[in-house]
Amino acid sequence: MELRQLEILRELGALGSVTAVAESLLVTPSAVSQQLSALQREFRAPLTQRRGRTLTLTNAGLALTRAGVDVIDAMAAAKHAVEVFESDPAGSVSLCGFHSAAQALFGPLISELNSHDVAPAVRLADEDVAQDAFPPLAAHYDLVLAHRLAHSAPWPTDGLRVIPLVQEPLDVALPLGHPLASMASLTPHDIAGERWVTSREGFSPDDLVRAIAAVTDSSIDVVHRVNDYGSVASVIGAGGTIGMVPRYTVGSTYSGLVLRPLTGITATRSIDLLTRPENLHRNSVQAVVAGLRAAMSRLVEATQDQRA
Repeated sequence: MELRQLEILRELGALGSVTAVAESLLVTPSAVSQQLSALQREFRAPLTQRRGRTLTLTNAGLALTRAGVDVIDAMAAAKHAVEVFESDPAGSVSLCGFHSAAQALFGPLISELNSHDVAPAVRLADEDVAQDAFPPLAAHYDLVLAHRLAHSAPWPTDGLRVIPLVQEPLDVALPLGHPLASMASLTPHDIAGERWVTSREGFSPDDLVRAIAAVTDSSIDVVHRVNDYGSVASVIGAGGTIGMVPRYTVGSTYSGLVLRPLTGITATRSIDLLTRPENLHRNSVQAVVAGLRAAMSRLVEATQDQRA
């Protein structure tokens, strides 16, 4: 059994096809298949199975992948002691983020890192995906800024490390002069009868809007479905609709909105960093993690000062 074979098996579990694994590892599909065949010869139990055109892992393959993660992590730790790459604070780090976090944090992160004598070479990208699509992004990026609502399923932990950044409330956003703006907080029954702008189905905060409908046993009038919070804020500010926006990353940015906390239902999302465990042995990655924590902390403090 070789380390490369364990890596390929893990990639297959994460990406779902030989072709995707080959593209990720910059090898040919034939080379991937050969490595999988060589690994299979070491075990009686099948490690993979065909489902239509897709090659997936069996329970035995999943068990080997979980064990292989520890092996891969241990090898990364061993290399840390001898390879300059991992100790280099100026090493390259790829980071992706969902839109509202990217808009709020990417600029402050760069400013934070530029204040250091030696800083990582950060490569930024945006990824607007549903919650269950965030973990697979760790196959393509060193760090993944991800979010999930408090009531949703936790992140998977097999081969993945989760670094919490903040618990962010989602507030009800109202246009200036709205009758509900005079209230200090709002309940689902206060807002269920309003006209709404929210996200597409499968994204937040549409799941919160559906929860409001369930709690109030009512049908919500969704007028607009827009995923970008900046556009949502602009539409709400123009009048005629309300919505939900994250307090720290979005709400404090738009002066034309009135934000009110929602009570009677949990309206909080976790903003976390997802990464493969071996990445955290790199000083450059740790520097980016520290920079994101500092940027988020300042954002929270600034928002709290505005609300004081």
